Amino acid sequence: MHWLGQHIARREFLKHLRNLGIASALPTFSHSLLAEPNETDAIHNRAPLTPNAFYLLPLGSIKPQGWLLRQLQIQATGLTGHLDETWADVGPNSGWLGGTGESWERGPYYLDGLVPLAYLLDDAKLKAKAQRYIDWVLTHQQSNGMIGPASNDDWWPRIVILKVLTQYAELTKDPRVIPLMDRYFRYQLTALPQRPLRDWGKFRWQDEALSVLWLYNRTGEPYLMDLAKLLHQQGHDWEAQYADFKYTQRITPEYIKLNEDGGLKDLALSTHGVNNGQAIKTGAIWSEVSGSDADRKAVLQMISELDKYHGLPNGMFSCDEHFAGLDPTQGSELCTVVEYMFSLEQALAVTGDASLGDKLERLAYNALPGTLTDDMWAHQYNQEPNQVECSLHHKPWTTDGPESNLFGLEPNFGCCTANYHQGWPKFANSLWMTSGSGDGLVAAAYAPCEVSTVIAGVPVHLVEETEYPFRGSVNLTVHPEKAAKFPLHLRIPAWAADATIHVNGQAQPAPQAGSFAIVDRTWKAGDRIEIVFPMQPRTSRWFNNSVAIERGPLVFSYGIGEDWVKLRDRGMTADWQIYPTTAWNYALTLDTESPEKHVTVEESPIGAHPFARKETSVSLKVKARRATEWRADDGATNPLPQSPVAVTTPEETITLIPYAAAKLRITAFPLAKSET
Repeated sequence: MHWLGQHIARREFLKHLRNLGIASALPTFSHSLLAEPNETDAIHNRAPLTPNAFYLLPLGSIKPQGWLLRQLQIQATGLTGHLDETWADVGPNSGWLGGTGESWERGPYYLDGLVPLAYLLDDAKLKAKAQRYIDWVLTHQQSNGMIGPASNDDWWPRIVILKVLTQYAELTKDPRVIPLMDRYFRYQLTALPQRPLRDWGKFRWQDEALSVLWLYNRTGEPYLMDLAKLLHQQGHDWEAQYADFKYTQRITPEYIKLNEDGGLKDLALSTHGVNNGQAIKTGAIWSEVSGSDADRKAVLQMISELDKYHGLPNGMFSCDEHFAGLDPTQGSELCTVVEYMFSLEQALAVTGDASLGDKLERLAYNALPGTLTDDMWAHQYNQEPNQVECSLHHKPWTTDGPESNLFGLEPNFGCCTANYHQGWPKFANSLWMTSGSGDGLVAAAYAPCEVSTVIAGVPVHLVEETEYPFRGSVNLTVHPEKAAKFPLHLRIPAWAADATIHVNGQAQPAPQAGSFAIVDRTWKAGDRIEIVFPMQPRTSRWFNNSVAIERGPLVFSYGIGEDWVKLRDRGMTADWQIYPTTAWNYALTLDTESPEKHVTVEESPIGAHPFARKETSVSLKVKARRATEWRADDGATNPLPQSPVAVTTPEETITLIPYAAAKLRITAFPLAKSET
């Protein structure tokens, strides 16, 4: 144990020198002397960090099953699994492979989804693709500690590759990662005072703070707390922005002076969708350092402001690519969808707030698959809840171009081509967490999977069988290695007012919607828990008093007839326009007080492509009338008429399908004025 005494003595020496302001000048110590952390269970926050409500399980603890496994397999056989073969930006000449090609964010973005997908599927081919990049990063650290291509020194792409390395380290225990991160962070601590965060890095500092705290929880090095505080000091003050939220209207290029400084003025970056999606987690992450309850609550304040002024029925806020108001014809950038999901996953772990799980599922089961083709070989840059055409038009975008809602390889801009891959894998890795004390399991979101972890010192294997979100029944089977007493925290969505829980057939106390129900008992191998979430159709109100129809976490849309027209071939994929072949301008004749009496639910088996239109597993029949004066102009609907609207056309029965299944759709409907 001689090395341990040396390490403690050095730590005290570092503390003394840090007080003198010179600790950062010290050479890096050898992390090969550090004991390997036991990562069969979640790593908890070290003092002086504030404990979290929950902790994410180590990567590899959750294995997707059922329809979720199929969805990840589709992603692997689609563009994610082949992007490096057909897109030069992450191809063999990438700067992140030592080449002279793209050397900024796109390589790290791609890895941020490729790495977790490869290991979730245990796919040797995908692992090998990722390993080439990882090995280059790990073997080409500069002598001063800098990582990544030498052709740029921007802090921002390093923030992304650090997220990649933390995932890779959890999955592989590669001993090279922690020393590399330590050298880089020491270098950055000395460099930031002279070369502070700027533009993207300044507005996305919280994502690096995650990696800094990840390393601190494994090494306990005090300088990392200094670095976290410096990032906070130099980064944009997101909490202040939302404490007095001024961006309540549709943003115009003129307002943010988009043509000046390449669109990198602080005003433009403050209103940029992806920046705000990443920022959602800021207060929660910073609260781990500050210990402030106000910081933890900031996530709910931010979501509330976004929903109030820019909220859309698919769970997103409008950002095409800056804030765009409440009209459901406005779009949301795909990068924002996956970054918002990641923010919610992290914030839910820190705060334990059940509403964040509701929001996460709404995005995962609607907005994410809604902007991808069923085979995941093409995607949109922007999606719209009311999307009647995907074509080369300038409307309705605030600051984007005419290719924004095409399906293709890199419509409008290639950032989403590189970045969207993280959405499904990180969601799968966030389904279950441990409670803050480490003695319980937490169902954060629902999907078919298996979990293997250690609870209160006992290895536990849990199987979740479900067709959620298409069905309302969730069945859990617990297999502890030996009888063990621990609580299960089961998230009850806010919409599930009459949910029931049974353990081995015995009814449990009625759970409260919008909270975590706790079932605390001594578990034995084979114990079964059945959760039933009643999925009655319900309505929600949106722009101009319009109505959306929901069932469980799914939002439903009228699927307009689609004519897919190839615009151009793009290597292994293609760019597509979609034109409508049927009418779409319907007003619902619905009693919103009791929609379940006026909506007929039809269920079918879940197909090989879970969100495909041709394999729709659930649909709704509703009554509607054509609102003939509501029309489209230049490929986008005119503003929704204020409900209720007077219509005299005959009543029809129309079919609504899950939002993601309808690539042309109406999601927010005007409500027809009652004839009585």
